[in-house]
Amino acid sequence: MSGHSKWATIKRKKAATDSARGRLFTRLIKEIAIAAREGGGNIDGNPRLRLAVQTAKDANMPADNIKRGIQRGTGELPGVTYEEITYEGYGPAGIAILVEVVTDNANRTVSEMRHLFSRHGGNLGQAGSVAWMFDKKGVITIARTGNNSALTEEDVMAIVLEPGAEDLQVDEEVFTVTTQPASFDAVRLALETRSVKMENAQVQMVPQNVVKVSGKEAGTLLKLLEGLEEHDDVQNVHSNFDIDEDELAAIQNQS
Repeated sequence: MSGHSKWATIKRKKAATDSARGRLFTRLIKEIAIAAREGGGNIDGNPRLRLAVQTAKDANMPADNIKRGIQRGTGELPGVTYEEITYEGYGPAGIAILVEVVTDNANRTVSEMRHLFSRHGGNLGQAGSVAWMFDKKGVITIARTGNNSALTEEDVMAIVLEPGAEDLQVDEEVFTVTTQPASFDAVRLALETRSVKMENAQVQMVPQNVVKVSGKEAGTLLKLLEGLEEHDDVQNVHSNFDIDEDELAAIQNQS
């Protein structure tokens, strides 16, 4: 889990400093529209939509925006037709990367993905080239601050174990709960029922093993990952890298 956790930590810190709200809202609206298109506009019968709406609410998205996103997905309002695509490739040092996108122009997006990989020392691969290195898991992060500051590891374990949590990791900043995809919604709802504030809750691709990267390659890899994250069509980026904490801090101080 270290490679997954490291990238999640980097994204958390960037989200606190970058002016990324516009990109976040765009991603959330796309997810709401697709979830409504695939499973209908009733959140009670559509777990994916229920999660998307809750994530949007947590990000303080206006209710009217959420409603319009659902209506575009169900066809009640006109809107762009989106396609979900996962691109696979390699970064510096052979690091495996999965990029989940939602696009209205696949030809444009694949060209831009290829350019980003090439520009930062990587290459876009074929379907299936790296996906086998990852497992689909539900991942829930819980910040150990604010209303959660009194939560202990035992408290969280008591809440998530019965509905099907697979693993709980603890560091200074967050609890990270991992589940099988089938148990994800039940675990998330158990935490919600107990008024536990979740920082992030998603079904993600978690690497089976991680690859240590350092030096110039580490800096180039982070630039690639950040470039992918900042692309308008990108919803999620998953990778199997690991970087030493001190080296990571040095790279971030230089940028």
